[in-house]
Amino acid sequence: MPDKTKQQIERDEQIYQLTTLVAGDFSLQEALDKLAEAAVKTVGVKACSIRLLDEGASDLKMRSTYGLSEEYRNKGVVSKNDTVVKAAFAGEAVVLDDMRVDGRVKYKDATIKEGLVSQLTVAMHFKGRATGVLRLYSPEPKRFDEDDINLARAVASQCAVAITNARLYAKAIDGARIAEQMRLAGLIQRRMIPEKAPAINGLDIAATYIPCFDVGGDAYDFRRISETQILITIADVMGKGMPAAMMMSWFRGAARAYAEGCMECEECKGDDNFYAENTADRFRLVNRTCTVIKNFNRMACDECRDGEFVTLFYALIDVEQMTVTYCNCGHEPTVMIRDGKIVDLDKGGLVLGVDKRAEYEIGTVNLKNNDCLLFYTDGLTDAVNFDNELWGRENLLATAKKFAAGSAGRMVKSILRYRRRFVGLARQIDDTSMVVAKVVKEN
Repeated sequence: MPDKTKQQIERDEQIYQLTTLVAGDFSLQEALDKLAEAAVKTVGVKACSIRLLDEGASDLKMRSTYGLSEEYRNKGVVSKNDTVVKAAFAGEAVVLDDMRVDGRVKYKDATIKEGLVSQLTVAMHFKGRATGVLRLYSPEPKRFDEDDINLARAVASQCAVAITNARLYAKAIDGARIAEQMRLAGLIQRRMIPEKAPAINGLDIAATYIPCFDVGGDAYDFRRISETQILITIADVMGKGMPAAMMMSWFRGAARAYAEGCMECEECKGDDNFYAENTADRFRLVNRTCTVIKNFNRMACDECRDGEFVTLFYALIDVEQMTVTYCNCGHEPTVMIRDGKIVDLDKGGLVLGVDKRAEYEIGTVNLKNNDCLLFYTDGLTDAVNFDNELWGRENLLATAKKFAAGSAGRMVKSILRYRRRFVGLARQIDDTSMVVAKVVKEN
């Protein structure tokens, strides 16, 4: 009786040690190896194997062993349709008293060579679902009794929980790794967005970009054409997160390369009067802008899949001729604020990436000193508070008009401050981009 009690205490302690594996932060393989060893020592047998169900096939893959040779580990395939496995999955504890003569044993020669005689197989279940089998082996015939079966079931139960926990831990590690990759991708993306516009005499420009997540689908860009001309683009890719960011990175690069190619085209080389005020040259500028937009659209149509598209506002500002030539491709219309009044720059056409045959209208507006142009994405107006109320376009325009007399930088900061006051700490679900360009020519 004392020896029995001591043995029982040792087994209870070993089973308790299994629970530490359930709560431990181990990789799946570490957990499996520790469990196989613990099962052998708990039941007091020669060897153990753990096979897990391969969800993509009908086989049970050997994932860990203790006390078995490499040759036996690789003896052959074990299917979930195997007679012993099916019985175990059905809830039985399957005992083979002598594997050397039992007709249910598939690999008898390997078993004899390994010196195994009796076998106990129990299934590992988690939340009613079979995840694999635990097998114990002994060199003695008729080794397993009812106590061993109960112990094996207890071990298998702990195994199922520990394996599930290890898988969740692996997913958490992968999640942390992906989060770090997303953070780094966000840093790279933000480096692609210019911190400030190139200096243009007579133009005050300020901008901001606030991604909803680490990466996003908003972007703006500046391209200085000459000492008095600047190209401003602002775009938004349908979608959020990494797919939208990748699409935006592609589009930004392609658009910039195409725009630079246009600036170097033979038509413009040596033509100092290309942007002159006469009607013929303006007509050429409009046609050229239309060609650029159509090419952007064709590129987007080649890359976008179903449900994907890009909105774009494209504007060439010339502070010498005091004009802005623009095209609105399904984007929020840029707003011109003049003497407290609002003018929407809404000429354009369809979003990019939907129809290669889409036609686009190019608009040209004459500018005056102190005119203010406000470019933005819909994330600015679609911000909501805890009552699910939109900040909206009306609040944006009221705030913009209030600060139109100040600098471009002050307007950007004031709009963000007023919006923040409205939404509070409510979590936003869309990126925010904004560019303000103000004409400040000296008289």
